[in-house]
Amino acid sequence: MKQINETVSQVVSELLTPEVTGISTPDPLRYAFQQKKSAHAGGQSTVVDKSQHQNVAQLVMNQVPEQLGKRCLYVHIPFCRVRCTYCNFFQYASSQQLIDDYFAALMVELKVKAAMPWTQAAPFHAVYIGGGTPTDLTAAQIKTLGEMIRRHFPLTTDCELTLEGRINRFSDELFDSALEGGFNRFSFGVQSFNTQVRRKAKRLDDREDVLERIQALSASDAAPIVIDLLYGLPYQDVDVWQQDLADFLESGAHGVDLYQLIEMGGTPMKGMIEQGKLPHPADTATKATMFEQGCAFMDKHHLRRLSVNHWARDNRERSVYNSLAKTSAEVLPLGAGAGGNVGGYGFMQHRTLDAYIEAINAGHTPVAMMTKTPASAVLNSVIKASFDRGVLSRTQLQSAAQYDVFEACLPLFKAWQKNGLVILEDDYLSLTLAGQFWSVTLAQGMLQVVQQTASQQAA
Repeated sequence: MKQINETVSQVVSELLTPEVTGISTPDPLRYAFQQKKSAHAGGQSTVVDKSQHQNVAQLVMNQVPEQLGKRCLYVHIPFCRVRCTYCNFFQYASSQQLIDDYFAALMVELKVKAAMPWTQAAPFHAVYIGGGTPTDLTAAQIKTLGEMIRRHFPLTTDCELTLEGRINRFSDELFDSALEGGFNRFSFGVQSFNTQVRRKAKRLDDREDVLERIQALSASDAAPIVIDLLYGLPYQDVDVWQQDLADFLESGAHGVDLYQLIEMGGTPMKGMIEQGKLPHPADTATKATMFEQGCAFMDKHHLRRLSVNHWARDNRERSVYNSLAKTSAEVLPLGAGAGGNVGGYGFMQHRTLDAYIEAINAGHTPVAMMTKTPASAVLNSVIKASFDRGVLSRTQLQSAAQYDVFEACLPLFKAWQKNGLVILEDDYLSLTLAGQFWSVTLAQGMLQVVQQTASQQAA
């Protein structure tokens, strides 16, 4: 083991570049790296030939796993009434006829997959209905969806069922129907309370309407109400951001995610900025300041931190799905555009409604892309989950690899520590405030080093 670690450590040292370690700067929070390039860290996978999709999907779903780990269900609703300017995932404008046709196909897929041996082998710990805008379903459809999931899928007694959506048009009727269907957590993409910021981002409803509605939902005490806030949007300066944080506290919401705006190509915002119709969003240094303000605000008001970007007001908010999805937990996908991983394979389902409905009607699994997860998948998940939590443990890394990854990566950890991104102490690596801001970048860097190290070992 020692010889392997020394070899690996030498390889690691040779891979260290400023793109991986960051640079030495008096202000690592703002300047350790140039910018955050993606919302999530990813690992290597092997693409499965399209001709094998149906056979592999059936084989996986008809097997009962020897080891039963944590599992989740993800259901995708690909409709939105309005495309937000920063969104790169818009699929279909909400049309009741399209939604009805889609919902009928989704119910077929739900019953087919629920009946498979893999599905019935163990209970699901969390269910997440995402989009798109799931709250664009009718009240009856929302209730039916929840009831169908509870009726057909084995769920743990404390299973978290989250319905994602918009505050806009989320009436008491929709809320009551969702509760009757069994949903016990609600996540709303507020992004900003500020009316100007919201309008320029194509968000519906003004500040007062959004704040009042969240206050009413939270005060009902029927289920945890969680909101997302984005920082770095056009017109959202540090003063507006401070008010957004104060508005969250005033809203009474039980939890909050603070996400930085990632500027992706192909969004309406990008085109509007180029045409001079929108000012540039905040630069990286300003977004780092906003993150710092957000963390300080949550500390000041004694909110409980669940990850580097998620806080809970009380013990009702657990964020089970979001936590498990970053681990090696399996995720069964349902619906057009849904993604997941089952039995050592990654699945991405058809994004277009025609292809999805056609596959369902033909009795096929509606998979558009499939990958074989690498042997290092568990290790990769431990790394990603650890950075999301803000601390890496030698013991957890050892349990997922054939060698002491913590020891082998010490050159990388020491470089990060020198650059003010982490604190290395005994068998733990803790992220500083700067490291928390750059957590996805650090996770991607460590994955890159571990993957390249494994490739050189194999060679």
